[in-house]
Amino acid sequence: MSDVSGHVGEPGANWFAPDLLKGRYALVTGGATGLGRAMAETFAALGADIAICGRREALLEEAADALHERHGCQVVWRGCDLRHADKVADMMDHLFADRPLDILVNNAAANFVARSETLSSRARDAVFDISMKGTANCTFEAGKRWIEGQLGGTVLSISTSYAWHGSPFVVPSAMAKAGILAMTKSLASEWGPKGIRLNALAPGSFPTGGAWERLVPKPEMATQHETNNALGRPGRPEEVAALAAFLVSDASAYINGECVTVDGGRWPHMAGTFGFLRALDDDEWDAMRGQGR
Repeated sequence: MSDVSGHVGEPGANWFAPDLLKGRYALVTGGATGLGRAMAETFAALGADIAICGRREALLEEAADALHERHGCQVVWRGCDLRHADKVADMMDHLFADRPLDILVNNAAANFVARSETLSSRARDAVFDISMKGTANCTFEAGKRWIEGQLGGTVLSISTSYAWHGSPFVVPSAMAKAGILAMTKSLASEWGPKGIRLNALAPGSFPTGGAWERLVPKPEMATQHETNNALGRPGRPEEVAALAAFLVSDASAYINGECVTVDGGRWPHMAGTFGFLRALDDDEWDAMRGQGR
């Protein structure tokens, strides 16, 4: 299992013009660690000023200091419990008072594995409230301010492929992420004429310390989970960050209401009816050809 602490995100930035996001102001929720940190790093390397938020203030302050030191950009951090609309509104007031946001990345989420029949309502709400409600709170508060100020804006929300096809043992997360997709597509239609774009991306296996500790109980399961895709490897944080940078930039100005899957081809790899035939060796395939003659 890999760790994305430290200098993450920079290789993805090297794939673009260095001023791709120059002058933009981006809020990344949950931006102190994991994929959120990777996206914040890449955006900063591409010229953006950054705001990050979350509930762990010590991590936010540390990440903000590191981002500013490495990239020289303006970095604002804000402790905020995204489950509460009034706290999100206060945060948005604080951020917009300095200057309007241009980009919102809804990355903060909660998830854990469990047999669904054992989940209490509080456990379900722990996932719903952060993953779906927190995302909605941030999106509506930012959107309202953009519309009132006759400003454009871009929202990118982190979803997952099981928002479409479902998954056992993470049912509240699947429900929440499906709601995020519905919000993305609906608001892309409603707010598109106002100059506001909304898209999503669905990462596959991108190992991060915090998530993997909650979701993958055994090391051998982690290896299987990380490599069970057509490319046979886990994703790298900078690969999500590079896609995110493209989707929030003007290079994707005609993409609206979409969700891009970045999972090494896991979805078709797992879903193919005859995928079990990958276990055949060359001799067995030759025998199969003979039977077909």
